Amino acid sequence: MRAAQLALTALLALSLPAFASRDGGDYGDSHGLPPVHGPREYRGIPHRYDAHHDFRDHDGHPDFPHVDGSEWVGHDTGRDDEHYKVKHAWTDGHYRGGFGPEHVWRLSGGEAGRFWFNHRWIWSVSPYDAAYCLDWYWDRDSVAIYQDPDHSGWYLAYNMRLGTYVHVMYMGR
Repeated sequence: MRAAQLALTALLALSLPAFASRDGGDYGDSHGLPPVHGPREYRGIPHRYDAHHDFRDHDGHPDFPHVDGSEWVGHDTGRDDEHYKVKHAWTDGHYRGGFGPEHVWRLSGGEAGRFWFNHRWIWSVSPYDAAYCLDWYWDRDSVAIYQDPDHSGWYLAYNMRLGTYVHVMYMGR
């Protein structure tokens, strides 16, 4: 009987990480794991959103660009969207910290105009997207970064707590 108790205790101790938050925070990641992949290059007729567009595609979904399964809701404005045109793409270099669900980072300060994580990578949210991240916790939310296949110079930061994303520019180290 004693061996069975020891085996059960060891099994429970080894399984504890499965119940822990991915980033160790007590605020949790209410939307679970980040998307498996970023958006695919958009090939349809570009959608134009007005300033007060409602991105809720289903009841209970956010009124911001978000990910619904594998669909990046709101990422359908096409390659020529003037809101994401930059004169000189990647002037501060390309981000090399890793992309997708295998690379989740905790924000560690700043605001939409300038924020950072891992105390070395600095980013800026697109001015056009700034209103979509007013409820981000800049000192603790977890994000995953994805490449943007349509807008040169931009990446996408997916907020795991909210399930929403914004266009971000890498500003260097």
